[in-house]
Amino acid sequence: MSTSPSPFDDGFIMPAEGAAHARCWMAWPSRAETWGEHLDGARDTVAELANTIAQFEPVTIITKPKNVAEVSLLTGQGVNQISLVHDDCWIRDMGPSFLADSHGKIAGLHWGWNAWGHRYEDHDRDAQVATALLTHLKMREYAADLILEGGAIDVDGEGTMIASEAVLLNPNRNPNLSREQIEDILIANLGVRQVIWLGEGLQDDMTGGQVANLARFVRPGMVIALTCSDQADPNHRVLSENLQRLRGMRDAMGRELDIIEIEQPRPQFDAEGRRLALSYVNFYMANDAIIMPAFDDGPQDKRAFDTMAKLFPKREVLQFPVIELAYGGGGIHSICLPQPAGEPAQPR
Repeated sequence: MSTSPSPFDDGFIMPAEGAAHARCWMAWPSRAETWGEHLDGARDTVAELANTIAQFEPVTIITKPKNVAEVSLLTGQGVNQISLVHDDCWIRDMGPSFLADSHGKIAGLHWGWNAWGHRYEDHDRDAQVATALLTHLKMREYAADLILEGGAIDVDGEGTMIASEAVLLNPNRNPNLSREQIEDILIANLGVRQVIWLGEGLQDDMTGGQVANLARFVRPGMVIALTCSDQADPNHRVLSENLQRLRGMRDAMGRELDIIEIEQPRPQFDAEGRRLALSYVNFYMANDAIIMPAFDDGPQDKRAFDTMAKLFPKREVLQFPVIELAYGGGGIHSICLPQPAGEPAQPR
């Protein structure tokens, strides 16, 4: 057994997404199997989203050499790119978890990646992205023996995490680890003291049930949760049960959670009849901004926007059409990875 210090031993924790960012990392959509006829739409969406985020913080897109010219033509000032091998664009899930210490140093944590429980067999290049990115940044790298995707967790920066049973406890991710063992790994590596477990995910969620579609921290002590008022909708039971779990928990500071509910958009489906996993809580906290989704559902899109504007009065809230991303199984949160502000900790 390794005796190397864990990130928490070295004073690192995972900061909340709302902390200051040095930049946002993205990756270019590439896997034709995922996107089919929606590949061009996904690329256009990623480029437009990068341009939008670049109004608030620098953006760097991971590209393949053959895509450099295309990305350059579609993106503007504040959007850079680096060439790294990869399979697709889900940088939140395949990339590192960035960590920060009290001295302003930043490190990265490399998890295992198996493409949402082997949904795609050709994922070896994506599995190398975390290490390649940290090497590029000349940043200290830690590694944890756990299959974990960034969209399966959310932290408040004060010791509390929301985590997905449907992902982390799934036999297609971590078949040999118990809940208690997984919690020990999360505590040692991310500095959390309280893990709040959510159950099932949205109907037909290709990721298997990530919390990025279910509930997110607005700030310590406050959570925004997706809900469904239609009792005939399969998501009603799932979202109601997760809401009850949140209501029954306290955070690491002993506080009851203040839960803000946000109704899901109307159901939409792909050409094969698969329901798209659409969620307003799949948003990105940029510096001084919230980039949230719109789903061509006028009344509910507007209500969701108004809710977010009230929750984040000190940030500019921008609503962005992302239905093309849903065809590949993700959303805004899934393709944006924030690097916290600070100086890279030196590699060991």
